[in-house]
Amino acid sequence: MNESTISKVLEAALEYQADFAELYFEESRSTSMVLKDQKIESATAGTDYGIGIRLIYGTEVLYGYTSSDNEKDLLRLTADLAKTRKCIKQQAPTVILKPQTVNNIHPISFSPADVLSDAKVTILQKADKAARAVSQKVRQVAASMMDSDKKIIIANSEGLFVQDRRIRSRFTVAVTAESQGEIFTASETPGALKGFEFFEALDIPYHAEKAAERALLMLNAGYITGGQMPVVMGNAFGGVIFHEACGHPLETESIRRNASPFIGKLNQSIAQPCLTAIDDGTIANAWGSLNIDDEGMKTQKTTLIENGILKNYLADRVGSIEVGVPRTGSARRQNYQYAPVARMRNTYIAAGESSLEDMLSSADNGIYAKVMGGGSVNPATGEFNFSVQEAYEITNGKIGRPVRGATLIGKGHEVLPQISMVGSDLELAAGICGASSGSVPTTVGQPSLKVDNILVGGR
Repeated sequence: MNESTISKVLEAALEYQADFAELYFEESRSTSMVLKDQKIESATAGTDYGIGIRLIYGTEVLYGYTSSDNEKDLLRLTADLAKTRKCIKQQAPTVILKPQTVNNIHPISFSPADVLSDAKVTILQKADKAARAVSQKVRQVAASMMDSDKKIIIANSEGLFVQDRRIRSRFTVAVTAESQGEIFTASETPGALKGFEFFEALDIPYHAEKAAERALLMLNAGYITGGQMPVVMGNAFGGVIFHEACGHPLETESIRRNASPFIGKLNQSIAQPCLTAIDDGTIANAWGSLNIDDEGMKTQKTTLIENGILKNYLADRVGSIEVGVPRTGSARRQNYQYAPVARMRNTYIAAGESSLEDMLSSADNGIYAKVMGGGSVNPATGEFNFSVQEAYEITNGKIGRPVRGATLIGKGHEVLPQISMVGSDLELAAGICGASSGSVPTTVGQPSLKVDNILVGGR
């Protein structure tokens, strides 16, 4: 795609009285391999190519996409979008593109495209062997690895012309244990903004054994009795609750739609002083990191909550205009078929000063939710319901027997003030987040922390 064609398309959008126009080009290659029942169940590879065109009128967004880079097809798509507003063509300024260089803060050492399939098979077999060696009660091991290599170009009517490349890799192992008709499945899912060097450095047996041991532990656990109680939450994927119940309502996509409990709360106290929360796209090679966002803006570190005070929302171009806050380099989309909106990158509760032992001893009787599972949330209200994959009773301030069937139920904005202690053991965990601009790689995280009172569902 030459710059002359890009300029013509952008100028055509301005002729149709658009306030802003943007082209997003993407070529994405991905592969995946899955081992199940001790054999390779599937091995896939594919390439996707397409172009998205976005026209903005005030804060109204018109978006279309195509797999054709033919100039006439792009001009026709632009005209079709504009005609939905019955716009009349007028004289428009010339768009002069100004190429920019992206500073790559996430270096890649080993392109996945250079790796033979045999090397991937060996890794998956290693995971299967390690998990099955833990116990004869391990009935199934499903191990998979995926990688993607995405090249993008973003150009807009303000003259921006920028290119970037994103390579991501992820390993997943799910282990199912069975005993006396009972089954339990536990999983580990690390990922990074890296090439094949990610898999070479990853301790595959450790993650496989960790999943197997958790499955066996919870297989023999008793069921918890629910109720209102203090909960000590484990680190890493424990941050999924903050991500879902508090992070989404802090995106301008929620704020501008009046679908957030945090509307009008900037510079107000929404949590105790021990809590600081951050969304950071600059963490080197982290799963949710970027060099630039999907509007071409340099990514950054954004403090959302500082010592309990709400400081920022996550904003894209349209959200920034409508809500009246600065852009944060948070515009993201799954691919060229989606218009970008403000989304999280690496979102976590920052490390505090409390020890896990102090949290447990102060909780008296409650539960220790060491590893979180999946759940659901209503971003408009912050209401959530999350299962706990690995949990223990807290009895007289000490960790007791393992228990299963626990769920954490509440509203994000109501739970935040209940967080009274934050640990120093911050860890991050990879995940996939789905919203209006599709599914994007995001990282969640937190240290261990104590929630003074929350509803725990049980059996």
